[in-house]
Amino acid sequence: MHSEKIRSILEEHLPASTIEYCFLCWRQSPFELKLTKSRQTKVGDFTSRKSALHPRITLNHDLNPYLFLLTYIHEVAHLHVHLKHGNRVDPHGGEWKRAFQELMGPLLQENAFPAEILHELKRHMNNPKASSFADTSLTKALRLFDKGLQLVALSDIPEGSIFRLQGKFFKKGLLRRTRVLCKEVKTKRNYLVPIDALVSDVQLSLL
Repeated sequence: MHSEKIRSILEEHLPASTIEYCFLCWRQSPFELKLTKSRQTKVGDFTSRKSALHPRITLNHDLNPYLFLLTYIHEVAHLHVHLKHGNRVDPHGGEWKRAFQELMGPLLQENAFPAEILHELKRHMNNPKASSFADTSLTKALRLFDKGLQLVALSDIPEGSIFRLQGKFFKKGLLRRTRVLCKEVKTKRNYLVPIDALVSDVQLSLL
């Protein structure tokens, strides 16, 4: 992937003060960077087929700059672990946590993140989770800077609420470990939805 294309993506989506650092991360360990349509169950991912020379990171195109930055570094940490350990370690185990903490270190300052996010992020980075959305306080801080369609985590809405996900309406039910039993309003079929799924059009159930 050409450096001009990478820089163009970073300049469009990152806080200005972080562009050079993130571009350097790419230059040191190149990868394909692809923007995708909004995915309500994840905001980014890292993949590397066994035969591929260049791994790939995908990021949702509509993330606010600070969530884009955090997700970008999260996935670059996966790349570093892959290059060192292959598939021999837990994807979000100690090796990934240390790589993530090391990469985030230079960014934990107010010229990269607003104070509202930075306070929660510093706390979060003491023991980073597999998904930033599993940290409710950090998620709320990040969402202060969202634009356009307001998405909320399924975990943040009351049981019994109606919400939209992937073009369908559901009623929130009981929590089952990391997923919520939800009933599609139209078909009455039950689905297990990840607790950190981003949903929209939330309304209190009158059913």
